[in-house]
Amino acid sequence: MNKKAMFYCQHVLGMGHLIRSAEIVRGLVASEFDVSFLNGGEIAEGFKLPADIELINLPPIKSDAEFRELRAADSEQNLEEIKAARRQRILVEYERLQPDVLVIELFPFGRRKFAFELIPLLERIQTDGRRTKVVCSLRDILVSKRDQERFDDQVCLTMNRYFDLLLVHSDPQFQRLEETFPRATEIKCPIRYTGFVVQQSEIFAIAEARAADTFQILASIGGGRVGCELLEASIAASGLIANEHPHRLQIFTGPYLPTEEFNRLQQLAAGKPHINIERFTPNFLEHLHRANLSISMAGYNTCMNLLTTGTPALVLPFNGNNNEEQTIRASKLEQLGVVNVLRDGELVPATLAEKILRVGKQTNSAKPKLDLSGATTTAELIKQLFPKAQASGVGR
Repeated sequence: MNKKAMFYCQHVLGMGHLIRSAEIVRGLVASEFDVSFLNGGEIAEGFKLPADIELINLPPIKSDAEFRELRAADSEQNLEEIKAARRQRILVEYERLQPDVLVIELFPFGRRKFAFELIPLLERIQTDGRRTKVVCSLRDILVSKRDQERFDDQVCLTMNRYFDLLLVHSDPQFQRLEETFPRATEIKCPIRYTGFVVQQSEIFAIAEARAADTFQILASIGGGRVGCELLEASIAASGLIANEHPHRLQIFTGPYLPTEEFNRLQQLAAGKPHINIERFTPNFLEHLHRANLSISMAGYNTCMNLLTTGTPALVLPFNGNNNEEQTIRASKLEQLGVVNVLRDGELVPATLAEKILRVGKQTNSAKPKLDLSGATTTAELIKQLFPKAQASGVGR
């Protein structure tokens, strides 16, 4: 009989957490788990989970661009009322499902503002004798906090009180937990590295996909709540080189880009038939396969996509609110020859145009031997929490 998994995901700004979580639950389903997916953010039109996953949409909550405050996705709704409704709904779903395992994405290393609904759930599991195993699903790099010591104290306390396993979705040869959480040794539950979680796509010949007569540039900014300046600069740079260097520029703005900014981009691209602008595609990886050059930010999923496809890339790390996560990742990937980092001052159209021409001529032959088996290994490690699960020998 299949084990039952309840997976909690709260994306507040972009789509990265949602996309990575979707790949993880696909891996759980493939490993014969029955999965119920608690989604706390806005779902983009066109984004779909596999049909055999039960999707439970909570009243959505989002964040401002600086991660400073929570907001109701529907501005006409009262945030406190939404929080109360979500807290109750999560407990109801737990009682209904009686899951064998609860997987919580990021918390308590992030999403501390969602303790209002997660701590009551974890307390209920404690009251029930911890029959449900509790797992933290964590990306490779953490964000520093203003009151770091107090934050670290709370993380260790929460992990040691409630959690049975910490899964770090990274290759330890590339990034270890203690690099951005030095007190990892104080965590009592097992810590396991899964390898990076990557999106899967239909397999086809990449070389043939890029053999088109016209040079293909793909520009994107994830969910779209930040990074519009990168797309504006890409349109301007494209205009500078269009006559001497014919190409096509495909832009994906992200589903959460404000309407006024989307309209402004369309105005900037007016009269330039080689530029196409769309909000979102569920087939992004196929577009990246076909591209001769990618221009993007440096989030986890984007960088994993670049590792998967080998597409030459220019990346602009997001650094709002002193967030160094993308800068750290991009710098390490640049050292491995996977990406070229755009730095402050380089979004000037002429400078970006020069970089497009230079990087676009590269053939990205860098194939660092990083572990990309995160989704499969995650499922294997969770199965090992149960006595009847066959040990696979996957370790720390």
